[in-house]
Amino acid sequence: MFGLLKKTRISGAEAREKVAGGAVLVDVRSPAEFASGHLDGARNIPLGALRSRLDELSADAEVVVYCASGMRSASAAKRLRSAGFTAHNLGPLRAW
Repeated sequence: MFGLLKKTRISGAEAREKVAGGAVLVDVRSPAEFASGHLDGARNIPLGALRSRLDELSADAEVVVYCASGMRSASAAKRLRSAGFTAHNLGPLRAW
């Protein structure tokens, strides 16, 4: 299972390149986790609220998601792709 998740992740360098090119950076951790520290420019849309907050994201923009361990971001990327977004999973915050 973890090997499969790794294959769907992008590297920190790839994520930085995508964000520099206009991709939206989304932190899917809880508001408390986000408040304790996050990547500059990231939006906080917790995984549990993602479906109800899709309208906050442009369907034209690529999205890079991250969380604490990579599990929630993998789920978020999958949900976003299912909704028609081009989504990339950075995995854990430390991968940046």
